[in-house]
Amino acid sequence: MTSLPSGREPLSDPEGVFETILSGSVDDAEIARFLIELSDRGETVDEIVGAASALRCHMIAVSAPEGAVDVCGTGGDGAHTRNISTAVAILVAAAGVPVAKHGNRAASSKSGAADVLSALGLNLDLPPARVEASVCEIGIGFLFAARHHPVMARVAPVRRALRRRTIFNLLGPLANPANVSRQLVGVFDEALTAPMAQALGRLGGDRAWVVHGEGSLDELSVLGSSKVSALEAGKVRTHDVHPADAGLSTFAAVDIRGGTPEENAAALERLLDGEPGGYRDIVLMNAGAALVVAGRGETLADGVRLAQSALDSGEARDKLDQWRRFA
Repeated sequence: MTSLPSGREPLSDPEGVFETILSGSVDDAEIARFLIELSDRGETVDEIVGAASALRCHMIAVSAPEGAVDVCGTGGDGAHTRNISTAVAILVAAAGVPVAKHGNRAASSKSGAADVLSALGLNLDLPPARVEASVCEIGIGFLFAARHHPVMARVAPVRRALRRRTIFNLLGPLANPANVSRQLVGVFDEALTAPMAQALGRLGGDRAWVVHGEGSLDELSVLGSSKVSALEAGKVRTHDVHPADAGLSTFAAVDIRGGTPEENAAALERLLDGEPGGYRDIVLMNAGAALVVAGRGETLADGVRLAQSALDSGEARDKLDQWRRFA
């Protein structure tokens, strides 16, 4: 079996190292040793880009319309919220922006994007051509990571055994199978906002917000302020945002706490039917950010107004119903 370099020093050929790992020619103990060393040292932007590039070489790709966006988090924040990015995707699509939603089953909560969409009655067992048609024809589709990145099965046993975050926890938002160039990305650590935004730019991204919110959320938060690293025109600028910036209120963690996939699906249905509260506001805030990234608003407040219109008009409810029928 192939041996790997030390993870204690910066890698000279990050993409080559991760290509070797994904090729299946390295035993699990060697991969585990390397990932632990890399994580303990802290991954560089070069290494994150190299790992994502290797994964992209193996993904089952689909096409998406020009201007399509993704709203996706790393997961792993341990906050156990309701499904936020999934609801955001529906509002953004209802506002007229195509969404190629990349996601998976739960990482640290009871309910990831795939779990709640299944509970909502969507068929996730679709071939790539049908997923592509969903994005192109109705403006929203779910790119199930497990189906589009089958090569990740080669490192799944190691990741399960380690029971800790590694560089692989960062790669989902960097390897959207539709290769979208505009993204709202949530990360589990505030220190990752700028490096991840830089990585997105180097991987061909046009515009992005990479965010981390108060309460350790991989979302913009309604619990307090959030850190945003915004990619635009090849440059990354970092700033803070607060719910009040978009005319929204602050809430307590209990107001956005989630449960099982079925409970979270029911909460999402109530949201689309007009239920007020913290869940509504955090979804509006993040949808507003995604609409700014999509070029539909100059400010977060602009984006939130567009998202609110899509929600209160019933267009978001109609979009979910249309998606169900298609899938």
